[in-house]
This record gives sequence, structure tokens and C-alpha cells, in this order.
Amino acid sequence: MKITPTLNFGGQCREAIHLYAKAFGGSIACLISYREANDPAYMPRLSETQKDWVYHAELHLGDERIIMSDHADIEFQTCYSNFLTLMYDTKEEVQAAYALLKEGSTTIYPMEATPYSSCRVVFVDKFGIRWGIMTEQTER
Repeated sequence: MKITPTLNFGGQCREAIHLYAKAFGGSIACLISYREANDPAYMPRLSETQKDWVYHAELHLGDERIIMSDHADIEFQTCYSNFLTLMYDTKEEVQAAYALLKEGSTTIYPMEATPYSSCRVVFVDKFGIRWGIMTEQTER
């Protein structure tokens, strides 16, 4: 069994997946719009704009996969209690990823050393997704 995180958006998934791929050095393995999927369960209920939203996408980060989509059937809400943590080897990698994601974000914990990480930052990005980006306590 493997747990695969899933991130949902309210119309910004396409922009988000491209930014995350750039910030985290990932690759987009799948990107299908509602229009391309032509799923009869959704198509009659979608506006023309929503038909171009992301029905299913997959972002590969190393050996990990994140599934992403735009929710057309429920209103998107920011969730502060759940988030993804990315572990890097060096402080410079944390700083570089955060530099690409910090625009429009809300910082929860500023970039700093902690008892468990030599460099950690926690924030909600401009898409409403909460992230923790950090190193192990001892940088490699």
C-alpha cells in the first residue's frame, strides 16, 4: 500500500501544478481537463470556464506522487490543519523553493532553525495549500 496525497483547488490547479513542478523540481505526469475527460457525471453541471479546469493531474516529486484537481462540485476552502512537508538536504534548497512559492502566501512559521530542523518555514501559499519546507536537523 502507498499513501498518495491529493490536493484540490477551485480553478487554479493548472497554475499551481506548474509552479509546484518548478519550485520542487518535479515533473507533470498527467494533466486532463474536464473537457478532455468528458465525464458525463460532471459535464452537464459545468460552466464553459469550469470545463477547462483540471479534472485529474499528477505531479511527480522524486519517487513520490501528488494527485491534483479542481473541485467543480464543492467550494474550495483553505485547510490549515493538514499540510504537506517537503524535506530537503540543505538550507539553500529550502530557501530556493520558498522563494518561488512565497508570493501571495501567508507565513505561519517564519524561516528559522528549530530543535528538529536546521531550516524550516511553514506557510499557506496563494492557492490556499499549507506547506512545510524544511531540512533534517543536520544538513547533509
